[in-house]
Amino acid sequence: MARITLAVTGSISAYKAADLTSQLGKLGHSVTVLMTTAATQFITPLTLQALSKNLVHTDVMLEENPSSIKHIDIAKQTDIFLVAPASAQTIAKLSYGFADNIVTAVALALPSTTPKLIAPAMNTNMYLNPATQENLKRLQTYGFEEISPKESLLACGDVGVGALADIDVILEKVSDILHETN
Repeated sequence: MARITLAVTGSISAYKAADLTSQLGKLGHSVTVLMTTAATQFITPLTLQALSKNLVHTDVMLEENPSSIKHIDIAKQTDIFLVAPASAQTIAKLSYGFADNIVTAVALALPSTTPKLIAPAMNTNMYLNPATQENLKRLQTYGFEEISPKESLLACGDVGVGALADIDVILEKVSDILHETN
C-alpha cells in the first residue's frame, strides 16, 4: 500500500493522531509520524511509535544515520503527506516556506508531485482569521488540499468551525487520492 507521512502539530486534537495512525496501519499503509515540539505536549511520540511500528521523528537536527539526511530521505519516501491536526502556527510556517522543524523541513523537501493534505484544527476565530484563511489559500497554490474542519463544541468551550475533521473523512480523502494516483 502507500507510504504515508503523518505530520502531527500542536493542537488538542493531536490525541486523535493515535486513532488515525492505527486506522491507516490497519488499511495496510506504512505510516511515518513527524511531530512538532508542541504536538509532543499533547501526545507522546511513544504512543504513535507503538501504533505505527516506525520511529517517530521530532527533531530536524537529530540525524541518527550519518550517511543520509533524514528530512530529505523521508520526503523522497512519501507517497502522501498528511498534516493532521494542522495548527495555525504550522499552517503559517508552511505557507511561507519555513523549514525550522521536522514537519516544515520535510514539507519543503517534498517532490512537487507528492499529494499533500492538510486538516486544520483550532479555535473558530483562529481558523476564520483572515491571516489563516490567506495562508490556507497560499498552501492550495503549493498543491495542498484542505480537509475542512467541522463545526463542533471546541476544547475552549466555544461552538463553531475548527474541530479536526472526523477520522473517517480523513481516511476517505487518503483513499480518494490513492485511487486518483493509481
